[in-house]
Formats: sequence, structure tokens, C-alpha cells
Amino acid sequence: MPEVQHTISGEYHGERKPLFNLAFKTALLTALTLGIYRFWAKTRIRKYIWSSVVGEGDAFEYTGTGLEKFIGFLMAIVILAVYLGIVQMILFYFGLTLFSEPSTQAEMIAQMLAIYITFFAVVPLIFFAQYRARRYKLARSRWRGVRFGMENGAWGYALRAIGHWLLTIVTLGILLPRQTFSLEKYMADRTWFGDAKFAQHGNWTKLYPAMKHLAIGLVILVGGGILGGVAGSGAIVVIAGIVGYIWLLVGMVSYRVKSFIYLTENKVLDDTVRFEAAPDTSTIVSTVVVGSLVVGLIMALVFAVIGAVFSSMMGPMMLGNSGAQIGGVLFVVALYVLALAMAGALSLVWITQPIIDHIVNSLKVQNTEHLNAIKQRAHDTGADAEGCADALDVGGAI
Repeated sequence: MPEVQHTISGEYHGERKPLFNLAFKTALLTALTLGIYRFWAKTRIRKYIWSSVVGEGDAFEYTGTGLEKFIGFLMAIVILAVYLGIVQMILFYFGLTLFSEPSTQAEMIAQMLAIYITFFAVVPLIFFAQYRARRYKLARSRWRGVRFGMENGAWGYALRAIGHWLLTIVTLGILLPRQTFSLEKYMADRTWFGDAKFAQHGNWTKLYPAMKHLAIGLVILVGGGILGGVAGSGAIVVIAGIVGYIWLLVGMVSYRVKSFIYLTENKVLDDTVRFEAAPDTSTIVSTVVVGSLVVGLIMALVFAVIGAVFSSMMGPMMLGNSGAQIGGVLFVVALYVLALAMAGALSLVWITQPIIDHIVNSLKVQNTEHLNAIKQRAHDTGADAEGCADALDVGGAI
């Protein structure tokens, strides 16, 4: 008789109320500490979400700490400051500077050139930070007590990302599938679960069907513009612009979902364990739309109440002394801080968590009997604990 292959289905057990309470409370602490607590806030939210992802009764664990993220951030700030200082010294040597008021057209052009050079000098660090952020999250994730991990390769990823982005831009997006597949393969082939290594199989050309709605959106935008120009109709241009833009946004979501499915189903762990994924684009789009409407309506009501409170206080504040005026302003500022904390928490529980729930519940792991043979891997220091990503504000999501 053929051997029965065991399959594990993903489950997500997170709930709105506890996550909202956690996100709201940590957002307030972040505001009160002028942003310092955000490293601990993100860590606590990750611990909740990781522990809500379950496979066959075993929950994931996140073992990162806020302190190591904070220290990593401070180290990254110092390195980034030194790096940008060197860049500015080089620019100054060639007569280019960001810090003077241009008085001639030549000086204005030189300053614009300095701005672009500074921006492009930071681009490699952005890709470097993205790789290191993923490596850190994997290093601090465990399932059944076994650690995930990722090999060092951030600079190699940064160089490849720059090359692929340039190719994608030069080809007007035609080589986007090549970029998506190649960069994911670079990271997946360096990822481990215990002593078992992942491998990304497949071919980048198989991602072209995922671009269908992107292509339709572009055709509507370009075709509508041309048709409206030929017919001399501004209405056609406007309608085509609106429809094409919305279709393009949906197409971007569709491309990410379908490419995620293909890449996931072509990943293999230790040449044996395989994966299935079946997230639905329409479910994700509707989650974003409905969630955005709910959050928008609630926050519109909250800000309307704050506006009414502020209006009712204006008269007494203007007639009162300076102490009363300062107290009134601080009270209104506190209300706005509460509102912003609420907005972030609502977005997390009405948009982010439902999408995570949908994706996790669409995942299946096949041939899982082999997982029992996988052994523990050594502890990874976690590189800079996402310090570069925090300093450059990339990968800001959980």
C-alpha cells in the first residue's frame, strides 16, 4: 500500500478585542515616551500574532525583545549618520551641497543633483535593511521549539535588488516577474528551519499570468487617454483614468497574491516537505475596502467629536489666562494622540489581522512526517535586530 502523506493545515486564533487593546495601549505608551516604546510595542504585537498562528495544535513563538531592537536601532543610526556624512563630504568636495540657498539656476541644478545623489546613495541601504529585517524575524521565530534562520547575504541581496529594479524600470515593467522570482529565490535558498534548508523551485516566466490585471489596468489608462485625445473628450480621459487607476491597484494586489501562491507552492523544505497556498484576491481586496470604510467612519466620528470639543473650548480659552490656554491646547493634543492611537489599532484589527487570518488558513504543509527528523539549529544573533529597517523606516509592518 502507498505511504500516507501527512498534511498540516494552518490556523489563526487571533481575536479583535485583545489585539485592539494591546495595540491601543502600546501606541499610547509609544506616544508618551516620544516614540521610544515603539520597539517594545512592535515586539509585543508580534508575540501575540505569532502565538495565534497554529499548526496541528502547536503555535509559533516570537522570541525577539524590545531592548535588542532599540540597541540595534541606535547602532544603525550611528552607522547611517557616518555613511551620509561621508556622502555629503564627497559632494561638498565636488561643490555640491544640500544646505545652502541657491541664488542662480546653476546652483539650483547642482542642489537638485546633490539631492538625487543622496537619495540613490541610500537605496542600497534600503534593500540591505529589508534582507536583514527578514533575517532577524526568522532568527526570532520558532515552531515546535525549532528555530528558523537565514544565512548572511544582505549586501548580495542589495546588489541584486538594484540590478533587478533597474531592469524592471528600463523594460517598463515587463521583467517584473523576473525581479519577483529572483529576489525571493535568493532569500528562500538561504532560509532554514532547524538543520533543514528551504529551496525555491519554479521558473520566473510562470509569473506572467499573475500580471493579467496589471496589464488590463495599463491598457485602460493608456487606451482611454489616447481615445479621449483623439475624440477630444475630457470625460473619456477622466473616466478611463479613474477606472484604470482602480483596476491597476486591484491588479497590484492580484499580482502579489498570485505570485505568493506560485512561489509558496514551489518552495521545498529539505527536498521533502512541500506547501500549498490558496488565498483569494477578491477576499483580500474586500477586506481592505470594508476595513478601510469601518476605520474611516469610526475615525471620522472621533475627529468630529474632538473638533466639537475644541470649538466649545475656544471661547473660554481665549478669555482665560495663559495657563488655561496652555492647558486647553494640551488637552486637545492629548485627544488627538488618543485618536491616532485608536486609528492604528483599528487598522490592525480590521485590515491587517483579517488578511493574516485569511492567508494562514489557506496554507497547507505536505509530507510533514519528515519534520520529526529535523534537528535544532544554533542560536542566531539576529544581525542588527532590524535596526537599519527601523532607522530607514522600511518594513515598518509587523
